[in-house]
Amino acid sequence: MEKSEKIKQAFIEYFLENGTHPPSVYAFTKKLKMKEVEFYEYYNSFELLETNIWLDFFKDTVTRIESDSIYSGYSVREKLLAFYYTWIEVLKENRSYASQTWRLIDKRKLKTPTFLTDLKTSFKNFARDLIMEGKESKEVQPRKYLDERYPDALWLQLLMVLDFWVKDRSKGFEQTDAMIEKAVNTSFDLMASSALDSVLDFAKFLYQNR
Repeated sequence: MEKSEKIKQAFIEYFLENGTHPPSVYAFTKKLKMKEVEFYEYYNSFELLETNIWLDFFKDTVTRIESDSIYSGYSVREKLLAFYYTWIEVLKENRSYASQTWRLIDKRKLKTPTFLTDLKTSFKNFARDLIMEGKESKEVQPRKYLDERYPDALWLQLLMVLDFWVKDRSKGFEQTDAMIEKAVNTSFDLMASSALDSVLDFAKFLYQNR
C-alpha cells in the first residue's frame, strides 16, 4: 500500500472510532510510526486529506463507468444514471465513513462543506460535459443563460441523492435506486421538453405585466 493510501486509511479509521479528526498531525503520525514531515509530503492538513478522500470517490466512480465498454454508447440520461448508481456503489464500500461525515454537516448552512469543494468542481465539470453532449444529441434543449446553470442544478441533485442514501433503510438501498431514476428522469424531461419553456414564458409574461 502506498504511503498516501496508508495515511488515508488510518485517518478514516481514526475518524470512525473517535467521531472527529486526530488532535494533531504530530500525534497522528506518531501513532503511524512515521515522521510528521512525511504527512506533509502528501497533505498540508486534515481538511485537505478529507477533501482528497471524497474526490477519490468521484474519480473511482468515473474510472469504473468509463471502463465499461458500453458506456460510450449510452444516451446522456443513461450516462448520468450510470454515474449515480456507480457512485452509490463506491460509497457503499465506505458507508460508515461517508454517512458519518455527511451527518456532521450543518444542513442549514448554504456554503459547500470544505471536504466537498474539489468533488463539487470535478462533478460540475463532468455535468457540464454531459450537458454539452446532450445539446449535440438534442437530449438537452439549448436555453440562453439558463442552461449554464444546469451543472449547478445537477450538483444539488447529487447532494440530494447523497442525503437520501445516508437516510435510506430499505433492503439493498433499493429506495435510493428508485429515487435516482426518478430524479434523473425528471431533470432530463425538464431539460429536454418544451414544458419548461412554457413555464418560463408564462413567468416572464407575469413579471412584465404585474
